[in-house]
Amino acid sequence: MLPARHRLTDRADFAATIRGRGARRHGSRLLVVHARVADATQTDARGESSPRVGLVVSKAVGNAVIRTRVKRRLRAQAAPLLTQLPAGTDLVIRANPAAADASSADLGAAMRHCLRGLLVGERG
Repeated sequence: MLPARHRLTDRADFAATIRGRGARRHGSRLLVVHARVADATQTDARGESSPRVGLVVSKAVGNAVIRTRVKRRLRAQAAPLLTQLPAGTDLVIRANPAAADASSADLGAAMRHCLRGLLVGERG
């Protein structure tokens, strides 16, 4: 479970992370990870700059049981990665339909691959 300060819940924050200024994305067969890193001066509405994660799992992934399973697995894989993210980072993780048949390990590997591509691309 992600602590409340690490959850992205506001529609405007999702939109800014996916389509806003400075938004980046990296994808794989299972996932697409959208990221936006805030400046040092920007913080969220609560005055914190901790990294936040939001999930998008559409009906294309499967029925409610499958979508819930995918979300649970993604949250479990995202939680330990929060300490490696820069302060003020917002992530939106979008599951592709292939994620329905993927194991937790596969989802975690895809997430790490996408984050590595985003963070390396940011430095380079």
